[in-house]
Amino acid sequence: MPNRRVLLNLGIFTIACLVIAGIAFPSSRVTIQDLVVQKVQEAKGAKPGPPVKKYKPEPTYVPPPIRENFPLLATSPPPPIPKWNQPREDMYKEYHLPVAPPLLIGFTRTWPVLQQAVVSYITAGWPASQIYVIENTGVQQANARGQLSLQNPFFLNHTALKALGVNIIQTPTLLSFAQLQNFYLSLTYEHNWPYYFWSHMDVVALSFEDGGGGMTVPYNQPGYKTLYELALAALRNQRAKGGKWAMRFFAYDHLSLVNPEAYEDVGGWDTMIPYYATDCDMYERLRMKGWSIVEDRVGIITDVASAFEDLRVFYRVDGVQAKFVDPNPPPPEKNQRRDTDGVTRRDEEDPNLAKWHALRITSDNMYHHKHGNRGRNTWQLGQQGGQGEPFYYPQQGLAEALELITETGREIFRRKWGHRDCELIKDGHRVYDDAWRLEKDFK
Repeated sequence: MPNRRVLLNLGIFTIACLVIAGIAFPSSRVTIQDLVVQKVQEAKGAKPGPPVKKYKPEPTYVPPPIRENFPLLATSPPPPIPKWNQPREDMYKEYHLPVAPPLLIGFTRTWPVLQQAVVSYITAGWPASQIYVIENTGVQQANARGQLSLQNPFFLNHTALKALGVNIIQTPTLLSFAQLQNFYLSLTYEHNWPYYFWSHMDVVALSFEDGGGGMTVPYNQPGYKTLYELALAALRNQRAKGGKWAMRFFAYDHLSLVNPEAYEDVGGWDTMIPYYATDCDMYERLRMKGWSIVEDRVGIITDVASAFEDLRVFYRVDGVQAKFVDPNPPPPEKNQRRDTDGVTRRDEEDPNLAKWHALRITSDNMYHHKHGNRGRNTWQLGQQGGQGEPFYYPQQGLAEALELITETGREIFRRKWGHRDCELIKDGHRVYDDAWRLEKDFK
């Protein structure tokens, strides 16, 4: 057996190698002092202590702090809604509906994007009193008490939402997407809602103020209908038509109308498939049981990952440009050219329509920015603060955990149906009772 001197020399050699490694790889957070103590103790025959912790490298780039995109609400009420989009009182009664159908918008993180969605719906004509923001952050009462800072990814400004006139409902804990959808269903029992609309928080909603190619007439002509009015008309027409209908899609499910009876018939959303693929599972099961899902148009609903720099642009305030900001911009050396400059229309005789066109064109640029080569969900990593605040959770940890849960959900979907792709009926002729009974049809 080697004597202690040999072991000591071996320890000194090892330490020297580690010192050199530390110089070559300065990102390591393992201290040389910790290693020296450990190796000397081992050379003297002492029992080895606990293993030295090895930290992951710190990120080399942190996105800049996000900015409040509607600071006006901190001191003043919002500007008036464009008069042609102001909803009439109890408009739902004009469409022979028993109650005013609510619009539910779920929120987990990235406040500027959520605030933009709410403002866009309100200024497109949706009554603020019929909009419900579902706070699904998992921070309990921290936001209601004003205990989180703007840079915290779970920050939600209750005061601003109340100033806008919308409702806030809090989930009891952080729910997955599938669980959140079942939570929506539970709200229909509590509030006696026979139907409801729901929307993603990362959208921009606009009415067809230019007429929408015949969907309505231009905003300044008799007979013009807002996004909200066309949505009410879609519900009225579907009720009159009858039959087994489950949903009406307006730009896929970025804005959806739901018949809760259909959800009940298929047992709700499968919470074992928490995120991606859960929509495919749900919509295919509805179709398997004969419930129709019809696509329609009631407005322009754009999927985005960024936010307008100043939300007063939706109220058509003079001098405010239609310019958007990425909440999680890439490092400067990797930043690609984007059309973020204020859009103007010099060839438009009608100044109100010119402002609307600027909103439409910019939101379309925002769509292409989201669906470029960066990954469509990178915007969710824009806020990196909140350390030390109630219910703090590291943003990078949340993102990594969700990726793992999401991939597990995809695998559950594949095993449930024995199929890899979404179109279960078309591709595999599957029926409702085939769930968990089929061998996989792919390698």
